[in-house]
Amino acid sequence: MINKLVEKIKKTHAPIVVGLDPMLDYVPAQVQQAAFAEYGETLEGAAEAIWQFNKAIVDATYDLIPAVKPQIAMYEQFGVPGLQAFQKTVDYCHEKDLVVIGDVKRGDIGSTSAAYATGHLGHVTVGSKSFSTFNEDFATVNPYLGSDGIKPFIEVCKQEKKGLFILVKTSNPSSGEFQDRLIDGKPLYEYVGEKVAEWGEDHMGDSYSYIGAVVGATYPEIGKVMRKVMPKSFILVPGYGAQGGKGADLVHYFNEDGLGAIVNSSRGIIAAYKQEKYAKYGAEHFADASRAAVEDMIADIDGALQAAK
Repeated sequence: MINKLVEKIKKTHAPIVVGLDPMLDYVPAQVQQAAFAEYGETLEGAAEAIWQFNKAIVDATYDLIPAVKPQIAMYEQFGVPGLQAFQKTVDYCHEKDLVVIGDVKRGDIGSTSAAYATGHLGHVTVGSKSFSTFNEDFATVNPYLGSDGIKPFIEVCKQEKKGLFILVKTSNPSSGEFQDRLIDGKPLYEYVGEKVAEWGEDHMGDSYSYIGAVVGATYPEIGKVMRKVMPKSFILVPGYGAQGGKGADLVHYFNEDGLGAIVNSSRGIIAAYKQEKYAKYGAEHFADASRAAVEDMIADIDGALQAAK
């Protein structure tokens, strides 16, 4: 699947991923009202509103982008109906030939880790039959329980030719409380990056590993270091836009071939219609605002990469 991601980035010239992380207050009133008219002000109504919101944004942007990243917590908060909306979103994005990064941040060990990997990336056996369930192409994974938590995912990834993005240095302000702790003069996140590179050596695509890393856009100097530590790992970069990252911060996350990183924006795109810059579209045309935000993000990152050459 890493090969497909690389090819789609080359085709679209857009090393970006749209984070489908819908809070209900991002969903315009007319979409909510239509869902509530059919299902009432229920969990089913909320899930339907989110699904219709996602579908409109995907319809407006799929030709511009290589990938989407639904964050499962935004769906889990609505219980089983929310998870059904998550599944419909994943399936619809696949219909549009998008790579789906399941932002699930699982982090457990042994049989529990194997079950998470099966549920999100693999096939589960029921009697004589086998079923894929959520069926994302990549999953985000927390490595801070050690290799016991990662190896079951890697085994499933090898079977399915799917991939991981492993949390190395996250974009939140308090990430340094643990991730920046020095061990023999070197921060913990750098040791984790070295393990990502090691795990990735055993699961390579044509030019990049199936085992990638998450390094936040809010730490560009760290991105520069980690790019050298993990030369064959794709880096998923959260924190663009709403969390303060911008194109000029991101050049060090990429390799000289212009590849090696994919930048995420969530509410900066899906709730673009709420921003002053895109207010002219209004809530009625929220998906058009999202498309404009994607186009601006592509131009920002491409401009920064060109300036850095």
